[in-house]
Amino acid sequence: MSDLVVIAFPSEEKAEEVRQKVLELQKDYLIELGDAVIAVKQPNGHIKLNQLVNTTAVGAVSGTLWGTLIGLIFLQPLLGAAIGAASGAVGGALADVGIDDKFIKEVAETLDSGNAALFLLIRKLTADKVLADLTGVGGTVLRTSFDHTKEQALRDALAGVTPAQPAA
Repeated sequence: MSDLVVIAFPSEEKAEEVRQKVLELQKDYLIELGDAVIAVKQPNGHIKLNQLVNTTAVGAVSGTLWGTLIGLIFLQPLLGAAIGAASGAVGGALADVGIDDKFIKEVAETLDSGNAALFLLIRKLTADKVLADLTGVGGTVLRTSFDHTKEQALRDALAGVTPAQPAA
């Protein structure tokens, strides 16, 4: 089962900095992400999504490859590549992987203009090590699917509060 965490930041740059930090933690096998999306509320009120994976581009590349291969059968590889790229891009644009875009936009509507929110879909987590690495990065927890103790530990870590060590 996955957990969802939404953290608000004062800028897109800060949200991207924290996302990169979390992605580094994933390389160290301390966290496993299903998705990591940044939503930014533009001054005009529109919500811009910065997805981790561009499904449109992936679909276009895959479609080009398959279109070229099928086009070779009919001795029209360029036509096959063009049709494959177009259909792959359309298919990729319609695909929604990870966190639902509609949900992201609804939550991002609550942000102030210019602020950003980092949405993390967490599959696995080594909580103590991840929270230690996120200590003091700032941000405000908007929503989580964590239990109350984990959520409070996340809030404390973002605020830079270190947990009290038990007396020896």
